[in-house]
This record gives sequence, structure tokens and C-alpha cells, in this order.
Amino acid sequence: MDREEIIARAKNYVKEEQDSGFCKEVEDLIAANNITELEDRFYQNLEFGTGGLRGIIGGGTNRMNTWVINRATQGLANYLIKAFPEKAAQGQLSAVVAYDSRRFSDVFAEATARIFAANGIKTYLFTGLRPTPELSYALRKLNCDTGVVVTASHNPPQYNGYKAYWNDGAQVTPPHDEGIIKEVNAVTEVKTISKEEAIKQGSLVLIDKEVDEPYWEMVKNQLFRPELIKEKAKEVKVVYTPLHGTGAMHVEKVLGDLGLTVITVPEQREPDGTFRTVEKPNPEEAPALKMAVELAKKEHADVVMATDPDADRFGSAVPDGQGNYVLITGNQMGALLVDYILHSRQELGKMPKNPAVIRSIVTSQFADKICKHYGVHLEECLTGFKWIASVMADYEKSGNHSYVFGFEESYGYNVETDVRDKDGVSAAAMCAEMTLYWRSQNKTLLQRLEELFTQYGYFEDRAVAKNFAGAAGSTTMKNIMTKLRTEGLKTLGGVKVVSIRDIQNSCVYNPESPSEKKNIALPKSNVLQFFLENGTVVSARPSGTEPKIKFYINATTKVEGSLDQAKEVSARHCSAIETQINEILNAAE
Repeated sequence: MDREEIIARAKNYVKEEQDSGFCKEVEDLIAANNITELEDRFYQNLEFGTGGLRGIIGGGTNRMNTWVINRATQGLANYLIKAFPEKAAQGQLSAVVAYDSRRFSDVFAEATARIFAANGIKTYLFTGLRPTPELSYALRKLNCDTGVVVTASHNPPQYNGYKAYWNDGAQVTPPHDEGIIKEVNAVTEVKTISKEEAIKQGSLVLIDKEVDEPYWEMVKNQLFRPELIKEKAKEVKVVYTPLHGTGAMHVEKVLGDLGLTVITVPEQREPDGTFRTVEKPNPEEAPALKMAVELAKKEHADVVMATDPDADRFGSAVPDGQGNYVLITGNQMGALLVDYILHSRQELGKMPKNPAVIRSIVTSQFADKICKHYGVHLEECLTGFKWIASVMADYEKSGNHSYVFGFEESYGYNVETDVRDKDGVSAAAMCAEMTLYWRSQNKTLLQRLEELFTQYGYFEDRAVAKNFAGAAGSTTMKNIMTKLRTEGLKTLGGVKVVSIRDIQNSCVYNPESPSEKKNIALPKSNVLQFFLENGTVVSARPSGTEPKIKFYINATTKVEGSLDQAKEVSARHCSAIETQINEILNAAE
């Protein structure tokens, strides 16, 4: 794109953007003749992907701002009207909108609600920030046709995003995602209305406790042992951090109602879109839990809990018995919850007919072995909780299986069917009960985890990620995946690759005979998986929401001697794989 075209796009954006702050950013760049920055902001329109939008906040077509939000919402409204023409004609379409603590989230949410209302879609808007799982819950409870939550989840503070949901309470999946994208790209005019006029007309309704209160009760109703909690709650002390996000209101309320002692990190309790105490508000990363762990040591807490800004992800740490705290990975917590839920259902006679657990394809196979022990079906699906929700919905339609739990390695868990997304609030409640239960059996969560390792094998999970920003970065990531597909990998970390699963091309094959392919029944996605001779699985996947490519290493080692010996073997193996992956990534630069 040449200089004249960039400047033309920038000037046209300034004419159409309604926010003076975003306009000034671009005008200043034009005045400074900063073509490099202008090109990054205007070389493309921020893409409305299969789950919505996510990008850096700022002026420009390749940024998160009101211009982008308005086009996305108008496109979603247009698609909704075409998808339900009879309801649209009778004025019966409805939507619900929520938002988190990020910068401009309230502004973007109100803009979204006003556009829906102007298009004849009755819209429910939360009066204050709320978690993503509550948006999914509200959509189903209010019987809405679509929903939007303004959030960038756990991304750094310069980001914001826009997640679109369908009437089943889950993020949009095919064919709706592709249909919405087509409508967004075709938008030429945006309808809007003032908030005051929309409320007066009844096309905009403000909500809060009428959804909050039943949501809290729903979360508590998922628990298995209310009597144990009532009797033993004071024996467990929880240190919790919402990481400046939406979680405090709900986690404190639910755990408090259960009688648990909850100490919230005071410096991180209040919502703050700058996330001033952390570099990234991501409970997957140890630095984000640093303040919580320090407080836990001081308070001698039994468990550390954390939720990300929109409270859909849940992280934790537990004491090791020597004065320190060990962070529990997403795969480990998933395995602990699978074990506890299946154990509880079996013990209490609550195991449904044909029970099933669902996990993503890049999640460890640790849970598979636990499910096999209990005679429970384990289903794989694509990465992203919308796919877990899709399988859950398929179960309801077919009756083939009964959903009992779904999770993915990126700290996402779902213990209920009322929410069709990951839910950090319900995960916190279930983790609290699980901690209490194993305490009643004279075990800590860490001791139970080590028992599972001894029984099923030691599982270690690592990830290697590299950012490739901008237009050139997108090309680089495509080239990496193309090279991996065409050249393959015969070994990883010195261990033979026995099969390759190519989700994009819907097949699996042995690298020694690549022409002999078998079809697989998963939706297409740009993922490659390498299955090693020793049971380790390595997956390569470009992110759908960030400019990076990620490799997931899910290693497993039999515990034939001590657990420490298995850990040493696994660590050497994982390090060798990491070295090889980094060589591939560095060579691509």
C-alpha cells in the first residue's frame, strides 16, 4: 500500500469516526507524516473473525474503536434479521450486552446496545461490568437471539475485544460465523439511537440483579456436598485475586454464601483497565499471581484462586507443605476436577447415563486416562470453548451422551449446562469444595495430584510461543505451517513421530507413508499435531486472536520408579523438544 492510499484511508476514517479522541490520534499521525504507524493502523480492517474482534485500542481501521464496533454490530444485526425474518417482522428479536473492566469497554458496550436497539432488536444492557460467563447465562435465561460481551479476556491492557454469541448461549460457530463476517464486510450504513430515547421506547432495558441472583444460585447448585461445606467451610482459607477485573463481585458472593473465608488481594480487587499491578492480567502466568501468593504465605491460605478480567478463566496455586506455593497448570486443574467430579458422581450415585467429558485437541490426555478408569466417554473438539459448547448441544439433541464436564488447557472449565462458555466463577466454587473434600480425607490438592500421577503416569505440559506482528508476521506464520505440512517432522526431541494429524486437511497419516491418509471427523482448523512414539503429543497452532504462533507440548512418562525420576525424564524430553521448536521459529524470521 503506497503513501497516498494510506493517507486517503486515514482521512476517510477521520470523517466517519464518531469519537474525537480516536480521530485526534490519526490526525496527529497525519500531521507528523508518520507513515510507518499509519500503515500499521490502516493496511487492513480489523478482521471480524469466527469469534468476533480483538485488537489494540486506538484510531484506525486496524484498531479497536467505535468505528470498528459500529460496523461489527450493524453487520451482526443485519445477519440476525435475515436469520430470523419472522421474528424481525414482528419486532421480537432480542440481544443482551455485557462488558468488562477494560478501557472503553463501557463505551463500546453502549454503542453496541444502541445500534441493536436502532435496528428494532430489544436489547438488555448490564448496568455495570459483568463476567463473560454471566453473559452466556443471561442470553439463555432471557431467551435472547444474540449476545455480545466487550472484553479482550487476559490480553495486555492495550487490547480490547468483542465476542459475539448465538441463541444457544455459545460463541458463534459455522455457518453463523461466516454469515456474520460477510454481513460485517458489506456494511455501508450504521443505524443508531440515543441511550435515553432507546430506554424511553422500551428497546433498551437495563439489567443487573434479576440475572445476578439466579446466576449465583445456579453456580452453588452445581456443588455435590453442601453439607460438607456447611460443616467444614471454616477449615479452608482462600486467597483470591480478580486481577482488576469482573470476578470479585461474584466469587466473593458465592464463596461467602458457602461460608468460606475469602481474602481478596486488596491492591487488585477494584476494576482497573490499566491492570496497574501486573504486566498481563493472565492467571496462566506466574507473575500475575505473585501478589496473591505473597498474601497466601502471610495468611497461611489453603488455596490461591485467580480469575482473569472477564472471569472466564480460573487459575490456582496450592501450598507444597514447605512454606511455598505451587502453581497448578490448566491441564492439571482439569485433571483434578475431572477426577473429583467423576469420583463424586460415582460415590453419590449421580452418574448420568452415558456420561461424557469434553476437552480440546491441544489439551493433555491426562484426563483421558481418568475417564477410562471411571468408564466415562472422552470427546475431543477444536480449540475454543465454543466447540465444547457445540458438542454439548449435540449431546442434548442426539441423547447419545450426558455432559458432565468440559475444559481446555488454557485455564477454561465448565461444570454446568446453563453456561455455554468457560466459567471461572463456578470453577472457583468447585475448586473450593474439592479442596474441602480432600482435606476431609486428610489430603491436600497437591497430594491428590501426585496420587493421580502415580496411578496414571506423570504428565508435563509446556508451551512455546512467538509473536509475528503485522502483515509480514501473518505471512511468516503461514509459511511456518506450510513448511511443517510439506516437509513434516520425523522426530521431536529425539523421539520418533509415529503419526501426524492435520486438522486443516481433515486427515491423519504416518510420516513414513504420507500418501496413506485416513479421514478425521473434526471441523477444519489450522492445526498440526505430532504424536510421538512415547505418547507425547506436540501441537502447532497460529492464534486466532493474537499475532503469534503457539506450540503445545503434552508429554507423558510412566512412573516406574519414583515420581521425581519420572519428572526428571520428562523435563529432559520437554527441553529437547523446546530447543527444536525454537530452532524452527528462529529460522523463519
